[in-house]
Amino acid sequence: MLKNYLYALVYSAIFGTQWAYAQQEEKPKLELGGALRFNYVYSSWKEEQKTKGGEFGYDMFRINARASFKNVFLNAEYRLYSEAFGGGFLKQGWVGYRFSEKDELHAGLVYVPFGIKQYNSNNWFFNITYYAGLEDDHDMGIKYLHTGDRWEYAIAFFKNAEELNFGGDVENSSSRYSYDVVGRNKETNQFNVKLLRKLGNTGNNQLGFSAQYGQLYNIDTDRNGDHYALALHHELDWRDWNFKTEIITVAHNPVNAAGQSNAIIQMGAYGTPYEVAARFNMYTFAASKVVNVNWGPVSQLKFYNDFGYMQKKERGFTDSFQNVTGILLTAGQVYTYVDYAAGYNHSWLGGNFVDDFSTGNPDAKWEARFNINIGYYF
Repeated sequence: MLKNYLYALVYSAIFGTQWAYAQQEEKPKLELGGALRFNYVYSSWKEEQKTKGGEFGYDMFRINARASFKNVFLNAEYRLYSEAFGGGFLKQGWVGYRFSEKDELHAGLVYVPFGIKQYNSNNWFFNITYYAGLEDDHDMGIKYLHTGDRWEYAIAFFKNAEELNFGGDVENSSSRYSYDVVGRNKETNQFNVKLLRKLGNTGNNQLGFSAQYGQLYNIDTDRNGDHYALALHHELDWRDWNFKTEIITVAHNPVNAAGQSNAIIQMGAYGTPYEVAARFNMYTFAASKVVNVNWGPVSQLKFYNDFGYMQKKERGFTDSFQNVTGILLTAGQVYTYVDYAAGYNHSWLGGNFVDDFSTGNPDAKWEARFNINIGYYF
């Protein structure tokens, strides 16, 4: 840094200050960060955990990289989970170009512009939208973004979800961060449009509409079905409160081989697939309140409740619910989520992991998981 400063002084004396600092700004920049997280878990449906008083173990280690040179930039994140949860994989990674302060282009493993960005939730579990690939999703494609004072929009094309094998007749791996269609069908040729209208003169008050449409390639029939999703969403900051709500309708129309149900698709992430109803509506509501404190290293508390309801359209299927009540404690670089997550016909919250989000079980009980996630973010 001292050497660069001395160079700037010399060049400014000879050629002028503006030229010297322009040369400094053109130098490549690189920022590295990451996180290390651990989990304490106590689950109502696991007798061994109840007997032992819960379990405490490794959650995830990640590395983040941001780089830029002139108007070209990079954003990437690689995560390492245990082998039981998919091992290591790229969460996101794209190269971007900045046309102006308001217009950008991203290409690579790109954030899918659908619903409330970046999270339709406040807790560690996300909302029920995440488990159907509708929250914090990333796919392989290209996206154009415009961020204006009143209007914000994004237009994107995704060739496919994460492709790890480059084989047309090979099933997609479930070792991925965000939920995508796996099994005998593959997402391909997907278009997304998202439009936000910023309301009011101050604060965060955004009303939005999102739409996506794409094809579903079936390995067995060598034919393309289709899928679509539409959403209305609103986010509002009011004093120390934040409110998020979404209404979503979704339909997957695969062209499966004889004997395979078109009412069910497979989705996968974290190393393991499960079934999801092909057609459903979702309704979510999340509320949070921030309280500043001065408790030693703890500077802020965030109280929240995130609710989600999955209404399945197929007759005979049982609907799914999720509700998470919790607190986020901020202490310097350490963030701790304390969550009580309850689910009904929810694959990650009790019951039968395989078909909770598809056929479900009308005799299912609400199950709950008490979870403490401790993470150091750097």
